[in-house]
Amino acid sequence: MKKKIYFALLVASLLLFPLISMAETTGPGNPPGEPGGGDVPIGGGAPIGGGSLVLMGMAAAYGVRKLYLIKQERLEE
Repeated sequence: MKKKIYFALLVASLLLFPLISMAETTGPGNPPGEPGGGDVPIGGGAPIGGGSLVLMGMAAAYGVRKLYLIKQERLEE
């Protein structure tokens, strides 16, 4: 019974999260200036360095786990 309640709460929170996060959106802002003007780099200065480090870290952890499991299987034989 507890599992069903927890599952229902999880589903309800996941369904309501987009509504809550969109509650106070800002306006569209001013129109952009001239193309190529200003100090904005190509791509808008999107920070991709942190995300790529997380991705590489997770891939390394996955690889280490796979090697560990293979080693455990060989020891059992």
